[in-house]
Amino acid sequence: MRELPQNQLDPRIKNVWRINDAAWLTLVFLCCFVPFLIAAATDPAPWITLVLVVEAVVFVAALVLWLAVLPPIRYVRWRYELSEDYLDIARGIIWRKRFIIPFIRVQNTDTRQGPILRAFGLSSVTVATAAGEHEIPGLALDVAEQLRDRAAELARLAQEDV
Repeated sequence: MRELPQNQLDPRIKNVWRINDAAWLTLVFLCCFVPFLIAAATDPAPWITLVLVVEAVVFVAALVLWLAVLPPIRYVRWRYELSEDYLDIARGIIWRKRFIIPFIRVQNTDTRQGPILRAFGLSSVTVATAAGEHEIPGLALDVAEQLRDRAAELARLAQEDV
């Protein structure tokens, strides 16, 4: 079996993941909690109070899991490597995925940066093929630009060799 890729993401990506996950968890929690809160205000039935308590406990447990436990594990599992012939990406905690993307198949390389990534000085590199897009999140800006440019150059060279 092939060794895991050598390069890791920037450690600041863990905080980006925490912020994104906290926002999504809070949004889902509020969508589930508020209707029962309104119902409890109009009809204080004991089962509604129980549902509110259970939702709050699940929310706190999910916050602990997604904000404290998963980011370090996710960070360790995310790896990538750029060789002369392909881009190798390995990721996943429970379901591990490994992508080997030959440069002959690459159609486009791109960098992306949302507001949270921008606040941390990070960027993502996206490599597009006919089969879809593969993203390497959380790279320092200069590393992301170098990776994007190198991948684009290797894809151009691979197309010329055909």
